[in-house]
Amino acid sequence: MNRFFTSQTLQANRAVALEASIQKHAISVLRLREGDQIELVGPDAQPYLATILSSAPLHVQIDTPIARPTELPVQVRLICGVPKGDKADLIVQKATELGAATISFFNSQWATAKWAPNRVAKKLSRLQAIAQGAAEQSHRCVVPAVDVVTLNEMTKLQADAKLIAYEESAKAGETAGLVKAIATRPHTLIAVFGPEGGLSPAEVSTLQDAGFLPVGLGPRILRTETAPLYLLSAVSVLSELQGEKNE
Repeated sequence: MNRFFTSQTLQANRAVALEASIQKHAISVLRLREGDQIELVGPDAQPYLATILSSAPLHVQIDTPIARPTELPVQVRLICGVPKGDKADLIVQKATELGAATISFFNSQWATAKWAPNRVAKKLSRLQAIAQGAAEQSHRCVVPAVDVVTLNEMTKLQADAKLIAYEESAKAGETAGLVKAIATRPHTLIAVFGPEGGLSPAEVSTLQDAGFLPVGLGPRILRTETAPLYLLSAVSVLSELQGEKNE
């Protein structure tokens, strides 16, 4: 069943008119019709079943709330060095599907690609649209925020666990940091990833001084677009699937 995010306040047994953008996608693209059911998520992140009453304009009857949880128990913020080409699109799409709460990018010292200040707004608008589409497809209850941060801003961020996915830690055989961090059952976690050129020693040192812990992500060296997805998958296994097994 298709899920859509709306700015309308939703309440069971009420009829609402939906945005023109939803109407275009649901009616013109998906060819849904009167009587078909969809899922809607309002500003409070509570999903509902809804029945289409009319298609032009799009009115729906809000039915019952959906109780099935789809959000990670850990609010994960990914901070990625700006990658080359369209890899940011891939990171945002897949990280959204895997449950990231926030996806940030920064112009890393050793990055071969950087975002010019006058192009950031356009890039973020595109990436935010990708995040919404991925959140709908994966039946998320929230759309991750996509933004840009600086190294200085990163040092001031607060979280229960703060990690650096560091290539040198992986080469040295470090494998316990991520597992130990999730074992503490953090509510919030920040993970920093380097671009293709990796993080510079100065960046790693600055982050360490701010409380970030360098960790390896297994014995293999992962690409810049793969590492965030590995981490999110590990968080899911350690906090969701493993948690269910222990209950």
